[in-house]
Amino acid sequence: MTPFGARMRSLRQARGITLKQMAADLGVSAAYLSALEHGHRGRPSWLLLQRICGYLNIIWDEADALADLARLSHPKVSIDTAGLSPRATLLANELARRIGDLDEAKLDQLLKLLRG
Repeated sequence: MTPFGARMRSLRQARGITLKQMAADLGVSAAYLSALEHGHRGRPSWLLLQRICGYLNIIWDEADALADLARLSHPKVSIDTAGLSPRATLLANELARRIGDLDEAKLDQLLKLLRG
């Protein structure tokens, strides 16, 4: 699940809206919306993101936060290390190889370190 998918699901469930109902109201398939929530599809388009915010009555800071999550929620990331140091390439490859083995505490530590 992506950060965007988890947040969208949380907002939808807090409002008592079923996935099927939200999908129908947004004019997308329930399978697509489920895949978006579970991180099996890429980020939503800007237009769909706006429709989701309107549908869930999300405005201002909360809409900006959801947009930020969508931007950071592509489930298939690629990192271009061309022109960077060999250590940068090593880090990118090591992270790609081992990310599935990291528990939530380790992920939190890495995020905190990277965000300064």
